[in-house]
Parts: sequence; structure tokens; C-alpha cells
Amino acid sequence: MSNSPDGGSLTQAQSYALVVVAAVLLSAILAPVAYDRATQPDGTVAVVTIEGPITSNSATAVQKDLREARENESIDAVVLNVDSPGGGAAASEQLYLSVQRTAAEMPVVASVTSTGASGAYYAMLPAEDIYVTPASIVGSVGVRAAAPGPSLPGEVKSGPDKASATADQRRTQVETLQNAFVGSVMKHRSDDLDLSRTEVAHAKVYSGARAVDNGMADEIGSTQDAIRQAANAAGLDDYEVYRKDPPQTGGLLLLSADDGGGVVVERSPVGYETVDTPTLLMVYGSVQTESEVIGNVSA
Repeated sequence: MSNSPDGGSLTQAQSYALVVVAAVLLSAILAPVAYDRATQPDGTVAVVTIEGPITSNSATAVQKDLREARENESIDAVVLNVDSPGGGAAASEQLYLSVQRTAAEMPVVASVTSTGASGAYYAMLPAEDIYVTPASIVGSVGVRAAAPGPSLPGEVKSGPDKASATADQRRTQVETLQNAFVGSVMKHRSDDLDLSRTEVAHAKVYSGARAVDNGMADEIGSTQDAIRQAANAAGLDDYEVYRKDPPQTGGLLLLSADDGGGVVVERSPVGYETVDTPTLLMVYGSVQTESEVIGNVSA
């Protein structure tokens, strides 16, 4: 028995309808997946905070944050959220090297919310842009050191310079660090600076507005502006922001903020009251020893 033409056409129509229904159902299932993929951000901007006096502990914590950013494939740019007067010279140099390494791998932009001076300014020099507010404090390109202390009465030393450095040696240390600091400023900022090397070495501080005028900073803007610039430098149209918590450093610190906004240099932890260990600082503001602060407190 042969099939009629009408029956064959009906079968073909039913098959076609089934194919269409299957296609509609499949597209309905896959559409949310395709939508999710289309709305995923292009990448991530990480915000790393440098806050308070720079110590060996806080520098180590920030270095860890920067290393994690470099090693995380989903992070495409970094913003340094800076509010610091600087601190220990060695710790500030370590931060500078860590920021420089990060900037070699991805865009880094700095944002000074209040203070970005001395060692903190040193640390953010490798950033391709420095954003400030008009009233931010920027600059203080300089180094300071405590004066040499006395030797223990009647002590016997293996060499004349054991434990305490002479004034000339301390001065040489300061000059070496200062040359490195000023040299880094000229290396990273020379194309924008309206200041000579000698003027930079005067260690003046500038308001954010003045810093933009003389080339110590690049733009007036907020941290959000810095984030947008970092994303733009990384080629991100749609991005998410990952904010690292400020480092929580415990244990013994070399520096701590006093109630007046300055920096307190604490005593040597080894217990030798008359041994003066070298304390080289890249810090803006007043500096006192712990005993001076205690002596200035009245009942």
C-alpha cells in the first residue's frame, strides 16, 4: 500500500514542528548561560592600602598583598590607597621595590587620600599616575637619623665602631639614602617635574594642588577616579573592584603614631639602654623617642 501525498506532507510538517520546539527549548535552556557569560566583568582592579607609619611589619604585609595581586591571574591592575607619613628607610625602600616589580607586570595607580609623604611617597613613585586631593600632603623627599649614643661605661669592644656609628658614618648613610631617594624621584617623575634636583632634595612638602602644578603628582581626584584610570590603563571596560583590608600588624613595631600625629621611635628591644642602634627614617612630621613622650605627659 502506498502512502498518500497528503500523509507524507503531514509527517514532514510534524517533524519540522518537533525540530522547532526542540530548538526553542534548547535556546531557553542555554540563554541564561550565554547571558551570564556576556555579563561577566572583563577583569579586576585590586586596591591595596598603605596606611600609617611604614614599619618592617606593615611593609611586609603590603608586599604580601602586592605579590598576591601579581600571582592572581584575575587581577589586571592595582590601585595603591595611600595615607602615610612614611617611616623606616629600609622598610620604605622594600615597598618601593615591591611596587616597582608590580608596575612591571600590570598598571599601578596611586591615590593619596590624606598624606603621601617621605617614605610613602618613595614607595608609590613607580605608579604610572598619582592622584591626590587638593589638600593632600605630598613630598618630603628626605632622610633623617638619630644622633649616635654613648658607649657603656668601661665596655670593651672588638672594634671602634661596634654597636654605635660615628657622626660621620651616620651622615654618610643619610647622604647615600638621600641620593637614592632623590634619584628615584628624578627617574620616575623627571618628564613631569617643574622642579630641579636641588629643589626636590630640599624635602619640602606640598599641598595636593601644588603637587599637581609642580609635577610631584598627576591628577586631582578621588580613589574612585584612580580605580577608573587603572581599569582604563588595563583596557577594562567592565570590571570589578577587589579591596584588600589594611594590614593588621602585631608584635613589636619600630614606629608608632603618637597622639599628636607624629611618630614615636621606641627603645631597642634588646634591653641595652645605652646602646644606640641606627635608626634611619624617611618620615614626615615630628619624631620623638618613647622616653621623651613619657616625659612630656603630665599628671
